[in-house]
Amino acid sequence: MLKNTEKTMEKIVALCKNRGFIFAGSDIYGGLANTWDYGPLGARLKNNVKDTWRKRFIQERKNSYEVDADILMHPKVWEASGHVASFSDPLLDCKECKMRHRADNLIDDFDPEAHADGMTKEEMFEYIKEHSIPCPNCGKHNFTDIREFNLMFQTFRGVTNNSKSIIYLRPENAQGEYVNYLNVQRAMRAKLPFSIGQIGKAFRNEITPGNFTFRTVEFEQMEFQTFCKEGSDTELYDYFKEYGKKYFEDLGLPAENLRFHDHEKLAHYAKAACDIEFLFPFGWGEINGTHNRTNFDLTRHQEYSGVKMEYLDPETNERYIPFIIESTYGLDRTVLALLVQAYDEEVLDAEKNDTRVVLHLNPAVAPYKAAVLPLSKKLSGKAEEIRGELSKYFMTDFDETGSIGKRYRRQDEIGTPFCITVDFQTVGDENTPADNCVTVRDRDSMEQVRMPVSELADYISERIKF
Repeated sequence: MLKNTEKTMEKIVALCKNRGFIFAGSDIYGGLANTWDYGPLGARLKNNVKDTWRKRFIQERKNSYEVDADILMHPKVWEASGHVASFSDPLLDCKECKMRHRADNLIDDFDPEAHADGMTKEEMFEYIKEHSIPCPNCGKHNFTDIREFNLMFQTFRGVTNNSKSIIYLRPENAQGEYVNYLNVQRAMRAKLPFSIGQIGKAFRNEITPGNFTFRTVEFEQMEFQTFCKEGSDTELYDYFKEYGKKYFEDLGLPAENLRFHDHEKLAHYAKAACDIEFLFPFGWGEINGTHNRTNFDLTRHQEYSGVKMEYLDPETNERYIPFIIESTYGLDRTVLALLVQAYDEEVLDAEKNDTRVVLHLNPAVAPYKAAVLPLSKKLSGKAEEIRGELSKYFMTDFDETGSIGKRYRRQDEIGTPFCITVDFQTVGDENTPADNCVTVRDRDSMEQVRMPVSELADYISERIKF
């Protein structure tokens, strides 16, 4: 198995484009920088990841509820959250080639151990100057001072463009859970601690996005907010750090390619903050953020809305504003991590230069769970019948073109865990009775077993559970 540092993003991007996982956005118009469209297999993979998150965080957890809040919210939400005043990136321009860069990214790319997140704007500028960090585009060291740029996309509601009609595309999902805290608590008669989860789009006007789908202007988050009493917050924070790491491991990301990165510099409202990072071919990158946000968010919304956000404790009759433990999972980054981890170039016969490209995806998230392959086109009728039956239970592909070996390789390349071969024995002829059995090939081991058609659905269903 290739190590992640031995893989290249160029090969991952090429496979995604050629096999229908991810395409460049607006491709026929030359693309739009750092926008990406998920193709048939990518959309399926992404939705399968969502299903595992919903199962683990909503279905299997007590007192966990899912919401689907609108992307557009009252502009005062973002004033209360602090985004209007202070949601910005430290940017500087190269005076030679005019390229704009994030100061913290320049530093972290130069030295991952520098931890730019713990530096002030002035400290970052001094570090760049002291180490003569060059512009990644032209190689020169000649930068402007660092300036702050707000990351929110601003638009206008209605027919007139004035300050009263300003509205924002949400830069995060979390506020949708916070403003619905009272609604959920009341409607579900929820007692602390309880959680609200949401999967949805967010938008950030990133000036320096890059690395394929790792950093984009439009992305999807799987948000999970746990409301709790002060005093229980530290224990819950530690719990959800480990809970998130276990979730990633169960998805198929090994522990050696995951690490915790505790924040050295905390936001003014945070008591603790930690990222889970994954080892990509371009280095370590955040795929989850877990934060102890104290009672800052609900307190601010109480102040700006005039609505009391207190919880009445039924056991003590106390009234207090709950603390929040946030655990955010980047869906696009998780999908990218899974593709990187699964990608392998497996040498089958070095002398014959026989290598297969295979995606060792967890069967639970693989786009197709099985592919039905008739040995001959004469057997396509029976094969289609089997595909139709299996499709009632899970996504099933059908391929009748090319040699059986080439078809196996095509399915390996898109991560299909099981290939089902229909042969002449399956249907029989005038001399040999049909045995109604097929050959099932395992993607990873390439081992084959023969079994009755009637047992296929149960056999595969058991092996694609999460």
